[in-house]
Amino acid sequence: MTAATIFFAVLFYAATAILVAGLAYKIADYARTPAPLKIPTTPAPTTNSGVALRMLREVALFESLFKSNLWIWVFAILFHGALLLVLMRHLRYFTEPVWFWVGWVQPFGLYAGFAMVAGLLGLWARRFLVERIRYISTPSDHLMLALLAGIGLSGLGLKFLMHSDIVAVKAFFLGLMRFDIQPLPSHPGLYIHLTLVALLMIVFPMSKLLHAPGVFFSPTRNQVDNPREKRHLAPWAAELDTKN
Repeated sequence: MTAATIFFAVLFYAATAILVAGLAYKIADYARTPAPLKIPTTPAPTTNSGVALRMLREVALFESLFKSNLWIWVFAILFHGALLLVLMRHLRYFTEPVWFWVGWVQPFGLYAGFAMVAGLLGLWARRFLVERIRYISTPSDHLMLALLAGIGLSGLGLKFLMHSDIVAVKAFFLGLMRFDIQPLPSHPGLYIHLTLVALLMIVFPMSKLLHAPGVFFSPTRNQVDNPREKRHLAPWAAELDTKN
């Protein structure tokens, strides 16, 4: 077994542990954070089912972004939709036998890689071309976009320019899942791609990419607009109200 195989096995075990533990901690922290005010963005639904529908539209269609800035919405929906297809395509490396729908999505996921990179470059361009966005952009914003673009470009390079042994790659990841480490192909392009993916897994719980789970805890989106019908009290405020 090569040193590279051992290195990437340890790296992905560590990255997975950090990703899972970090996400669990941050989600628990979001859940504990009080929302003392009733602040749904109006017009807002007045029923729980309406809130659920609103959240579905926000997560699946980026409704608020569509209403606020159409051209940014185009790049955002292009990137996120393509990313979903790419992730679904990559499930073939973690399933044996491959699920039928994963096999069906393969050609769509393949060319979605180009759409994913195009969407990323569009979102990145706005941080240079739009003055107010450029003003508030930080180095971490550019680094996250560069990391995602690097993953997409290196993945496309592996498919179209510098082919690797995907059967051995699948055996490696299935082996990690079964704690039976298998040899990883010796391939510089593959090493770059996997390193970038592991780095993304490590920084994800500490980055702005946490808007993915964070949107579900946004009081402007997840609250029912019923301040007249029901008094809103955060749990800690309710305790103080009871004591008084």
